[in-house]
Amino acid sequence: MSHIKIDKNKCKSCYLCVDVCPNKLIQKSNCLGKTGEFVVEFKDKDSKCTACAQCAMMCPDIAIVEVVKE
Repeated sequence: MSHIKIDKNKCKSCYLCVDVCPNKLIQKSNCLGKTGEFVVEFKDKDSKCTACAQCAMMCPDIAIVEVVKE
């Protein structure tokens, strides 16, 4: 199953990755980041991630640190 890894210390909660994910697999989490906003998390249950890396390319802070295609 393909997936991504997010560095929550780098995430500034811009949510650009949420908007760009074609399968809507990234969402706001319940964890607050350094900006006081909720950081993002990858929904990995029954994932339909294709490892397209659009989220990683869109992230201005390079918070998506790994895209794994399996």
